[in-house]
Amino acid sequence: MRFGRISKAVGVAAAATVALSACATQGGGGSSTNTASASAKQGGTVTVVEVNAFNTFNSNTADGNTDINSKVSRPTHSGFYYVDNKLTVVHNDKFGKYEKVSDSPLTVKYTINDGVKWSDGTPVTGYDLALEWAVGSSWYDDKNPKAKTGTAYFSTSGDPTGLNSTEFPEVSSDGKSMTLKYTQPFADWEIALGSKVDIPSHVVAKRAGLSDGKALYDLMKGLKKGDPASPQPANETLKKASDFYNTGFDTKTLPSDTSLFLSNGPFIVKDIVPDQSMTLVRNKDYNWGPTPNVDSIVIRYIGSAPAQVQALKNGEADIIAPQASSDTVEQLKAIPGVTVDQGNQLSYDHIDLNYSGPFAEKDVRTAFMLTVPRGDIVDKIIKKLDSNAKPLDSQIFVPQQAAYADTVKNNGSADYQQVNIDKAKQLLAGKTPEVKVMYNKDNPNRVDAYSLIAASATKAGFKVVDGGLGKSDWGKALGKGGYDATIFGWINPGVGVSSVPQIFKTGNGSNFNKFSDPDADKLMDQLTQTTDQSKQVDLEKQVDKKIWASSYGLPLFQSVGVDAYSDKVTGVKYNPTSTGVWWNFWEWATK
Repeated sequence: MRFGRISKAVGVAAAATVALSACATQGGGGSSTNTASASAKQGGTVTVVEVNAFNTFNSNTADGNTDINSKVSRPTHSGFYYVDNKLTVVHNDKFGKYEKVSDSPLTVKYTINDGVKWSDGTPVTGYDLALEWAVGSSWYDDKNPKAKTGTAYFSTSGDPTGLNSTEFPEVSSDGKSMTLKYTQPFADWEIALGSKVDIPSHVVAKRAGLSDGKALYDLMKGLKKGDPASPQPANETLKKASDFYNTGFDTKTLPSDTSLFLSNGPFIVKDIVPDQSMTLVRNKDYNWGPTPNVDSIVIRYIGSAPAQVQALKNGEADIIAPQASSDTVEQLKAIPGVTVDQGNQLSYDHIDLNYSGPFAEKDVRTAFMLTVPRGDIVDKIIKKLDSNAKPLDSQIFVPQQAAYADTVKNNGSADYQQVNIDKAKQLLAGKTPEVKVMYNKDNPNRVDAYSLIAASATKAGFKVVDGGLGKSDWGKALGKGGYDATIFGWINPGVGVSSVPQIFKTGNGSNFNKFSDPDADKLMDQLTQTTDQSKQVDLEKQVDKKIWASSYGLPLFQSVGVDAYSDKVTGVKYNPTSTGVWWNFWEWATK
């Protein structure tokens, strides 16, 4: 199994598609006395440290899809399933159930249980699912960028291909169920919707002048599917709804309007200190999923690994997931009563080049790639932590997968094994392009990578401009222009295949550098329609080769994950995916 939507990571990075065989290895360390769950108690507070800073209650948009926003959404929202640390899809039958009721045509029915509600008392309904479908499918979009016509409505970070290949969903008369009928096979149907129902349709509807979620559903039902070849005048009400959806939940502070941060999960946000911390408290009405042990969770944002370690040592934090380094691990192991879990993540760091500005010319992209000192970057950032670490040579696979070695033989990565300044100069032919590189300047690993890249590229004649941004700003800057290259990462929940087109298919929300290859698009369409894993792997290899052939940019290294936690808490378990330690937050307990 593979995953459908990935998240931009700040403290870490992420792999595009990672199979179940790419398991994390889990190592112990330090003087762990975190033993019996029998010593756990109900109540209390757990303090968790994250690298990134929160900036929106909607983690589904292209801008909002960062690791911290997604993590905050998990304890504050519920859904039909979650992915555990063994990369298994676990159903939450207390929330509701979903089932495939037909193979031909593929038909899936979602039913939400009675009593599941938002924190304002409004029931969670099929209308909320219909809004999620409308967003994820890009159903109404008819924007034609080349012709500069049409309208783009809801922003989505994912790939709309699968959900776009459905009929309009039918919500039952009681609003509890939604049935979705596909017009073609879809490999990721099981994880297409409902991992967490996090945006209330009644709130979006009211901001568009409608009475409730049903009224929004009725509006959408009466509109045609968008067609970029034949764009229609924008529907003003739907545009109001989508505009609010896209930006109305963005904030670094706690809104006075509680409808902007409604919960249907175990916790509710109580307080936010911008760029510093967030406090979550128990949702007393919640009984439709795993019941948490603790009464509150405090999330602190600390980018510096040494500062995270110090916070854990001083008792100011219970759980941390710092940037991995040998120094950090050694420091953590020296703290009495701390457990250290370490393993490969389903993630990677990379530098992507925009297909515009100085990098509109392929030769200039190729020249820049030839200057990137991937070996030095691995030596400085990863090697001391993993002595076997090497530069990553695939945009699709990681070394733990059987397909990795095979794809590397043929994908074109061999041309970039070593820095080649002379060849880069030949391709530039005397030109000295100015390129601005954007990255998270509060992330030490990204600072180191930028410094090494800038120094090397300068030798070939590039004029490299430092475009580093703060930890809560860089994610929103992705895809907005104003830079020519960016260093960041992807981190993956570990199941599904839709993450490949999410990043690499023409026009998708997470395709930030505007890569476009019609043949690759066709391959990715086939990928999302096939359930044969061997065929999926073959298609992914072909896509990988086309990405390299286009001088897209470079993967740098697979990330190593480190979690550490105090013996004051129990229930913390390592997870190699984007969810990290949050995958089982309900099991956390204080001693």
